Amino acid sequence: MSEAETLSREDQQYIWHPYTQMKLHPLAIPLVRGSGTLLYDPSGKAYIDAISSWWVNLHGHSHPHIAREIFKQASTLEHGIFAGFTHPQAIRLASRLLAILPPNQEKIFYTDDGSTAVEVALKMALQFWQLRGQPRRKVLALEHAYHGDTFGAMSLSARSLFTAAFSDYLFGVDFIPLPRNGIWEIPADLSPYGALILEPLVQGSGGMLMYEADLLEQLLIRCREASVLVIADEVMTGFGRTGRLFAMDHVAEKPDLICLSKGLTGGTMALGVTSCTASIYDAFLSSDRSRTLFHGHSYTANPIACAAANASLDLLLTGDCGRAIDRIGSRHGEFAEKIQGHPHFSNIRRKGTILAFDVVTPWPDDYSNPLRDQLYEFFIRRGILIRPLGNTLYLMPPYCITDGELNRVYQAIGELGEDLGKDSWALAGSIRP
Repeated sequence: MSEAETLSREDQQYIWHPYTQMKLHPLAIPLVRGSGTLLYDPSGKAYIDAISSWWVNLHGHSHPHIAREIFKQASTLEHGIFAGFTHPQAIRLASRLLAILPPNQEKIFYTDDGSTAVEVALKMALQFWQLRGQPRRKVLALEHAYHGDTFGAMSLSARSLFTAAFSDYLFGVDFIPLPRNGIWEIPADLSPYGALILEPLVQGSGGMLMYEADLLEQLLIRCREASVLVIADEVMTGFGRTGRLFAMDHVAEKPDLICLSKGLTGGTMALGVTSCTASIYDAFLSSDRSRTLFHGHSYTANPIACAAANASLDLLLTGDCGRAIDRIGSRHGEFAEKIQGHPHFSNIRRKGTILAFDVVTPWPDDYSNPLRDQLYEFFIRRGILIRPLGNTLYLMPPYCITDGELNRVYQAIGELGEDLGKDSWALAGSIRP
């Protein structure tokens, strides 16, 4: 067997993969190297990472600046307990994040990933009202939301295939639909609600659903009038994905808490952040220890992860990166216009460096759409990594992607459209309606 076959067989023997029905899924493709936008298997075949490996990679794989900073930190201090101790990388990162986050954000709480960042934000919001002596136990979220796979985050997410096995164990949340005809369907009385959590402007796992900044502004103002705390889940939308550093930069009204992860370290290390306002932080300050936020992780503020995040910020805040974000957004806009009206593509939408559209099928437009596996294989055979959300295709590339690589991806999408025209439901010859 080849090296690739050996690795795939060994993987199958020992490993259980995420979001994967192991009985049905083909053998995993082994990766041995990454450079820029490209991922390489043992034979040297390259795959264009058109989705930033689950939306985490900002500057390309194995970026030398981030790698050097990780090495330097690992050679100095690899980890230390963050209760009662601190370290320079965490302090520097917190100060730099607060300098670019909305100005009402005052404190940084470190966690491990996006789901735990959401858990912390929810705990902060609900305990805040308890400490104020005004318990508000109800929470609002948006339909089609996805906020993570831990139990609190699942409770805040849409009831779906992802959460069905645990529906009896999730706490109740009231969901509001995305606005219709510019109008939000919001409960008339918001006084029982302690918090609203939302993915600003783009709902990622829900199908890259998008809504406009003026509608977000309306919702934030309504919550502010009712003193409902707003949690902005920017785990996916943060660090330039929507064309600005943060999706909340598109509106004047600001959230009370912000959750960050994914692109935080440039796609190199696991790290999460929850930021909050001074009023939330101050509510916990007391000589009574019972008013503490009792939450923490063994690897909270890991120095190596913080070093990676600082290195990623070094790159993100340069003019070159800003120009790359603008270039990708412009190229996506041009391509979106080109495929408008295609008989097999619908609901073409773009926000910053995110381009999404739906492949027209006779099945429901959701994650369970059986065309998903065929679409995935179609692009893999062409050396392109695109992981469809059901029949929704989207592009969210690293900012280092070249125009030539973008052209290859756009060309493959064009070929998909041609193949759909020939035989709409047999891309891989296995599924027909």
